Amino acid sequence: MNFDNFPAPDLSPKNIKRYLVTRVTSLKPPKLTVEEKKHINPIPALRLLNRKQWLFVAVGFCGWAWDSFDFFSVSLVASEIAESLHVSVTSITWGITLVLMLRSVGAVIFGMLSDRFGRKWPFITNCVLFIVLELGTGFVQTYKQFLAVRALFGIAMGGIYGMAAATALEDCPVQARGVISGLLQEGYAFGYLLCVVFTRAIADTSPFGWRALFWFGSGPPVLIIIFRLCLPETDTYLLSKKNAAEAEGIEKNFWRGIKMTFKTYWLMFAYLVVLMGGFNFMSHGSQDLYPTMLKKQLGFSEDRSTVTNCVANFGAIAGGLVVGHASSFFGRRLCIMISCVIGGALIYPWAFVTNSGINAGVFFLQFFVQGAWGVIPIHLTELAPPVLRSSMVGVAYQLGNLASSASSTIEATIGETFPLYDKFGNEKPGVYNYSLVMAILMGCVFFFVLCVTFLGPENRQAEMISGGSEQDNAYERKLEEMEDEEKGVTENIERRSSSDTR
Repeated sequence: MNFDNFPAPDLSPKNIKRYLVTRVTSLKPPKLTVEEKKHINPIPALRLLNRKQWLFVAVGFCGWAWDSFDFFSVSLVASEIAESLHVSVTSITWGITLVLMLRSVGAVIFGMLSDRFGRKWPFITNCVLFIVLELGTGFVQTYKQFLAVRALFGIAMGGIYGMAAATALEDCPVQARGVISGLLQEGYAFGYLLCVVFTRAIADTSPFGWRALFWFGSGPPVLIIIFRLCLPETDTYLLSKKNAAEAEGIEKNFWRGIKMTFKTYWLMFAYLVVLMGGFNFMSHGSQDLYPTMLKKQLGFSEDRSTVTNCVANFGAIAGGLVVGHASSFFGRRLCIMISCVIGGALIYPWAFVTNSGINAGVFFLQFFVQGAWGVIPIHLTELAPPVLRSSMVGVAYQLGNLASSASSTIEATIGETFPLYDKFGNEKPGVYNYSLVMAILMGCVFFFVLCVTFLGPENRQAEMISGGSEQDNAYERKLEEMEDEEKGVTENIERRSSSDTR
């Protein structure tokens, strides 16, 4: 298949056979041009960003990182919340599941608001919701209240990623977009790292316990709001507003674009959803229940658990930056597949080593989990149709989250079927073999992502500038054809109606 102009899928047996054959040959790393060799070192590309562009990157990174902090706040204190609300850890993981299930709703709502009213004020509104919902989580008294607040947080969480990415990337120089997208993606790991540190500093020492962590979590968004208030709209969005006709047609073009996605690009959209489902299982399956496993199963002290989780996130940040950047030269699919193979080989030391070697195991497993993730922002952007990149990528990403939303609940539920026993053969109350369950799940997920990536397409070095490119022209022609078809159908109906009346 030729993905350069994103044509409608040709599903003839001959074309499918030819496509499958190229899945092997297309994995060969391309020969680097002189210009590409210059950019193996990312520093010159990063120097192209001016001060305002760096500030946009910084505020987008902060928003996404604190989104991650808020999400992992539940994971890191799940056992404490369960004890306080008199429910099981499995019940608390439903709070995580609800967040992931409702993220797609937030992606649609705030994506439309961002396209219609700009990147600035919807972003600020989203941060205000973070403040309110984090405070609310700290004051819940019942399990139902906890679920309700976290469900609303899922909508807020789904909204921030698209706006943070647009703010950070749309004014970014083309040469630096790959590096900056990898940097932005690792805001997720950085937020997790911050959550680990502040959980130890606040939740483990405050007389209010886990509630103090959520109260603290409502503070930094105030600073992020002030930061964003000091910055203007992105230049890219302001340029689009100069043309009154374009501004008035934003909503119409959005819905036409969505219609076109399901009519013409349905196969690509379905592939992205399946791919993101696998990736989100890989991320949440290796992270969400890991802190509970360290504390409950291995009996780690608060200090030792904090160190291990910090090491995991240092590995994640390093992997995202290194593998994400390497994919620009060795190919997106090849780097993802290598990460899956090596990650699969590291499952045993990650899950079953309990001595000091556990830190090495978790560092390198997260290096390759988030290394594969570091490829995703640019890989998805290159595969999406030009004018539809923001909405198609955002919705596909969050629908993948929806598909993987029950990962932590699945692990916790299955884990309860593997109780652990003391040296006298007595079952340890509330202690289960989470390591075994996570190892089995991660083995399946690595294999799934490996297969889906192998069978999928790649469009490395696609034209990223919207307007005037062959991709844009092909896309606009398709939109015009669809509009002409709709007008023709309407005119035929009107003529028939007029004829029947006569």
